[in-house]
Amino acid sequence: MKTNEEIEPVEVFSGTTWQAGMVKSLLEDAEIEAFLKDEIMGTLNPWWTAPGGAGAVSVFVSNQDYDKARLIVEEYEKNSKEDN
Repeated sequence: MKTNEEIEPVEVFSGTTWQAGMVKSLLEDAEIEAFLKDEIMGTLNPWWTAPGGAGAVSVFVSNQDYDKARLIVEEYEKNSKEDN
């Protein structure tokens, strides 16, 4: 881990409350600390929650974990498309 770099939150995913929760779990299973933004809005108004749209729930990680997290998110998105 780089010690001179400032730690900042970076968004790695945006989607429905369910999708964001799933991505957060996958990241935490890989020992990447993640948190959700706008989770309450997505729960209160699920019809507003669309990927990338108003009311979407975002998943954030540390900028130091971003590359590893993106690999996990990309794998999740690939698997989600294959299931449809």
